[in-house]
Amino acid sequence: MHAAIVRYLRHVDHDDVLAYCLAKPGAFRDEPWEGDVVAKVGGKIFAFLGSGHAVGLKCGPNREVADEWLHQYPDDAKASPYIGRSGWNVLTIGGAIPDDELREAIDASYDTIVSKLPKKARP
Repeated sequence: MHAAIVRYLRHVDHDDVLAYCLAKPGAFRDEPWEGDVVAKVGGKIFAFLGSGHAVGLKCGPNREVADEWLHQYPDDAKASPYIGRSGWNVLTIGGAIPDDELREAIDASYDTIVSKLPKKARP
């Protein structure tokens, strides 16, 4: 089977998600804590990638909105430790969450963080 078709049929993986995050304008990789990879824009984190099979994203302005992910994907979405009350969730990569929804969540997290940056720091 052609490699592009195989890639289309499988779920995205950790490396795909990291590459997608880093392709965003002004995005860069950082490791503020040993072994914990994050994607930043304007010095602010918009995705926590660690080394596992999940990504931490800003999924809403507050816990109530972010909880929609938990209701829709109870086995593959959970509130982020420590910062969950602020609308951050951990979403499983390669689970029940469709790849396009995962990309949309990354886009939304990025857009939210960029919108809070001072205008001169926006990409």
